[in-house]
Amino acid sequence: MARIGGRPLKERNEAPAFLLPRNEPRAIADPMRGSAWITQQLRQAITEGSLRHAEKLPAERQLAEIFGASRTTVRSALNQLEADRLVTRRVGSGTFVNYQPRSPQDDVAELTSPLELIDVRLAVEPHMVRLAVLNSTSRELERLNEALGEMERSSVDSETFTLLDEQFHLCIAECSRNPLMVSLYRQINDVRTHAQWNAMKDKVLTIERIAEYNRQHRTLVEAIQARDVESAVAIVTNHLHYARRQLLGAGANVGGEA
Repeated sequence: MARIGGRPLKERNEAPAFLLPRNEPRAIADPMRGSAWITQQLRQAITEGSLRHAEKLPAERQLAEIFGASRTTVRSALNQLEADRLVTRRVGSGTFVNYQPRSPQDDVAELTSPLELIDVRLAVEPHMVRLAVLNSTSRELERLNEALGEMERSSVDSETFTLLDEQFHLCIAECSRNPLMVSLYRQINDVRTHAQWNAMKDKVLTIERIAEYNRQHRTLVEAIQARDVESAVAIVTNHLHYARRQLLGAGANVGGEA
């Protein structure tokens, strides 16, 4: 099965070279297949769900190698995807998928207030963290540290932080090694992207609060790595209660993040 970004794509009559696994020869540059073709291939991967919402794309240099194109051509394709609102590009952080297909869950997501979402997260995440402490492998902990480092190095705008924060908490779900927990957390992340949060995230996510969230994230990762169940559960519980207080301070049913 052909892949991009580590996810399988449906076979096609002519599998584009960029879908080849990484250990196979890279594509040969084809002047007849410029930025429009690259745009089309990436658009298809995004809209078919092979590249999911908030997933980070490879760097421009890597995409240029995958497609056998120049970085200028790749950059033009990414600019078009950004204009089409399929990706979000952030200097210093990278390019992230910004597309979600409509689904029956969308109505529930739109009806769920951020405070209601935090209540669900308080019910789910302490046990999710408990499982992460008990079950995570060294490779999963490495990915969790990478996600944390990316948040700490990123610019402090609310949109970038929201995308990276979603990935960080999803990494914790993956550390649980429970596929149903991972699926459930993807649904939680879907709710976190809807209108009520988007309307208020710039107000809630100040530079100071982003710094505090990242401090809490680091202490949480340290507790998970130390296999300290009680500390990790207490940290994530306090983390979510802190987020809840920020929501209440901004308005009872407006957006929030943790």
